[in-house]
Amino acid sequence: MRSLREHPAAAATRMAANVRYGRIERSLSLLTSAGALITAAEIYLEHDRAGFGNRMMWWPVALGPLGAAAGIAGFRSERAAHTVLPVVSAAVVANGLQGTWLHVRGIAQKPGGWSMARFNIETGPPLFAPLLVTMVGGMGLLASVLRRER
Repeated sequence: MRSLREHPAAAATRMAANVRYGRIERSLSLLTSAGALITAAEIYLEHDRAGFGNRMMWWPVALGPLGAAAGIAGFRSERAAHTVLPVVSAAVVANGLQGTWLHVRGIAQKPGGWSMARFNIETGPPLFAPLLVTMVGGMGLLASVLRRER
């Protein structure tokens, strides 16, 4: 870890070089952790509002803390970044894609289905929300293949 007294311009130059050469594993792991927690909290509130009508609604809520823990582990340990983080992130991506399919199906099952797409997309399950989960998992997968910062 660099000294806290490092000149801001030198720190910015070092960070830019790390990004340029793909050395952002630790930073992206930490962002994955934060994204997983924030997304899980939002999903919990939205699925609670829907009464958790389908048991599968619990999966993204449960995977959020796992993604956060894997992101922190990837931040702290290079070995965890290459073992634990990609496995958990792949599960998060798979769940996000599954959620997208379930939300598309939920919109289709509303009265009028896709023929009343504008109304049903606005009042039904949020169409693009599960893709946010997929993006958080994708960040973890990307972090696991990048190099660590210097």
